[in-house]
Amino acid sequence: MGEVYLALDTKLDRKVALKILPAEVAAHPDRMKRFVQEARSASALNHPSIITIYEIEEIDSVNLIATEFIDGETLRQRLKNGPLRIGEVLEVAIHTASALAAAHAAGIVHRDIKPENIMLRRDGIVKVLDFGLAKLTARPSPESIDAEAPTRANIKTDPGVVMGTAVYMSPEQARGLSIDERTDIFSLGVVLYEMVAGRLPFDGSNRNEIMASVLSDKEPQPLTRYSSEAPIELGRIVLKALRKNRDERYQTSKDMLLDLKSLKQELEFERKLEGPVAAMGAGGERVAATSARAVQASSAEYVVNRIKQNTLIAAIGMGVLLVGMLSASYWFFMRRPATSATTINSIAVLPFINVNASSDSEYLSDGIADSLINSLSQLPRLKVIARGSVFSYKGKEVNPQDVGRELNVQALVTGRITQRGDDLSISVELMDTRDKSHIWGQQYNRKISGLLAVQEEISSDISENLRLKLTGEEQKRVTKRYTEDVAAYQLYLKGRHFADQYDQEGFRKAIEDLNAAIAKDPNYALAHAGLAEAYWIASGQSLPPREAMPKAREAAVKALSIDDTLAEAHTSLALVQAFYDYDLPGAEKEFKRAIELNPGSAAAHQWYGWYLAVLKRADEALREISRAQELDPLSLLINGELGMPFYFTHQPDRALELYRKAVEMDPNNSFARISLAMTYIQKRMYEEAISVASKPQSDDAYLLAATGDAYARLGKRTDAQKMIEKLKELSKQRYVPTFAMAIIHTGLGEKGQALELLEKSYENREDTMTWLNSDPILDDLRSEPRFQDLVRRVGQPH
Repeated sequence: MGEVYLALDTKLDRKVALKILPAEVAAHPDRMKRFVQEARSASALNHPSIITIYEIEEIDSVNLIATEFIDGETLRQRLKNGPLRIGEVLEVAIHTASALAAAHAAGIVHRDIKPENIMLRRDGIVKVLDFGLAKLTARPSPESIDAEAPTRANIKTDPGVVMGTAVYMSPEQARGLSIDERTDIFSLGVVLYEMVAGRLPFDGSNRNEIMASVLSDKEPQPLTRYSSEAPIELGRIVLKALRKNRDERYQTSKDMLLDLKSLKQELEFERKLEGPVAAMGAGGERVAATSARAVQASSAEYVVNRIKQNTLIAAIGMGVLLVGMLSASYWFFMRRPATSATTINSIAVLPFINVNASSDSEYLSDGIADSLINSLSQLPRLKVIARGSVFSYKGKEVNPQDVGRELNVQALVTGRITQRGDDLSISVELMDTRDKSHIWGQQYNRKISGLLAVQEEISSDISENLRLKLTGEEQKRVTKRYTEDVAAYQLYLKGRHFADQYDQEGFRKAIEDLNAAIAKDPNYALAHAGLAEAYWIASGQSLPPREAMPKAREAAVKALSIDDTLAEAHTSLALVQAFYDYDLPGAEKEFKRAIELNPGSAAAHQWYGWYLAVLKRADEALREISRAQELDPLSLLINGELGMPFYFTHQPDRALELYRKAVEMDPNNSFARISLAMTYIQKRMYEEAISVASKPQSDDAYLLAATGDAYARLGKRTDAQKMIEKLKELSKQRYVPTFAMAIIHTGLGEKGQALELLEKSYENREDTMTWLNSDPILDDLRSEPRFQDLVRRVGQPH
């Protein structure tokens, strides 16, 4: 019907597929209608196994559909290599049935399920394509209701008009009668049969003969005739899907999906038993295998036939198998280690895809993923990767196994969100990174007013499918609701979204939205905690500390007065106490409380590690920062902090090694560049320090300070003075810490001016004042009495 091109979306930097409708085809009304129907039907669906439609356009009289690019092969291409293994068959069938269940729930019947319209991505994900023949069953008119099933919405086609591919058609479709979702179930049954048997269930040398076979009373041959590996249960599922009388078929695709999943679980369980059964020895191997097949079949006839063939051996075999199964069951259920494959103990929630591709709804896709991370990280036995690392994959096509290795997790959660007015559609998938297998998937169609409830439902469903045994208290933590006001929740998500932009305008919008959330629900503890975090991040960057930090403290205290179990609020309060109030004992108490409440909080471990590093408690600091890195392995800031314990304890060689790695991860990472430059200065490698701090150019105050300090120590006083002037000019646009200027004056040997600036830093309550007693860059000032007095006033041990 058209030509498909691989293209690049230059705005979003992603590969897309463009389906072009030739002019001669576009001139044909029916074909043009099918083209539009394909885009309309698929775009109404949001499911991991259904192709995503980005847009439909007419440009210079050329009609096109832009879709996601699927890197893989069609099922037809795969079948050319021969029948699939049973495990592969079930994966394809489960994904396809799940996609059909989503389509049918939306009132859409595909009408053309066949191997050419099922694609297998290289990462194992299955995609259903080509909704060009799809029809809507929702809200049928009275005259379109089939008399056979008055409670089911059916599609009427023109008399005698047959739509679809002959060899995959249901009898009613072949006759041109009304159809419903049971038509797709029949077609999927044909595809399933073909995958296992390597042939079609209905014979014929041409289209007419095949259709005659479909319409006859003749039933297909059992699958076991063509595949000795096919489980009898799979044969039952396929034959039920292929019933000529649709009332005898599966009545919903979801019912078929449940049977396929149950079969997959049974086969996986049997594979676990194979080891213990095989250990019974060669003498019992043949009878054990025979008996296992008998158990799998659950068929009295099968067992009787085998016993007739060899009564004595079968009887002995059943006894041996029983002992083996009891032993295996004891091992499997009672003695298995905590790291058994039956339980997943590490997970990453990737950023959800915003199908609308609108910046107005971006906060929603980011926010729901962020909320899931927050909910799941409450579970003490589950490692959940922090937001910083997972959001580095945003907008990228990923291979689950690669992500699993990079983040060191066993499972991934991915999702898509579509918003149309007040209607919200969220599809979520859980997959095993070790073999890319599909563990669970679900589509949630809700009104925006149900946003809070659906987020809790998704968290609960994920924890259940991770096979975690939660206590009642843990279940409450996963599904905890912090507000009943949906509008307040949306404002909170917007606030978090803007705060993560880490710029002056982002902080302004974040604070505005979080305050608006609190105005709607004054008892929204999580919004108060988010506001505290936004203020302390903005402190010293876009806002003066004396303006930002008291507000951060106020918001954190308010959050804890409402809910003292919020680890986020304890962390924010600890940061205010450590880096503004200079109350070090109080800060340590709050850090420890935050980690006690949420051991999976990367932020709590990270900032506690920072606190310990400036106190030169190197071993403890390294332990905490390493734990933060485990939870947030791709965080540029955390990787940049790994060298801090060694920098502050005058171990520059070890610090240098770690800081170099951090800069290699991202040459634009300001904190890593500052730290590496300062370490070079500690080693008197001033040219290297200038190179790192000045290239690429940046208006970061501390990069300018490091550059100026290095120039000063090289004797290039004019160049050092230029850096001071740049800092003064920058201070006219935004807050610039005077601590940065003090660093350059220290390098110039101007101790009096440096100490005057440090006094101002103290008055301004700058967070870097906590570095006084540990930062090697200030070593030249340590013997000064005024410096020692400052150290005492910021609560640092002498």
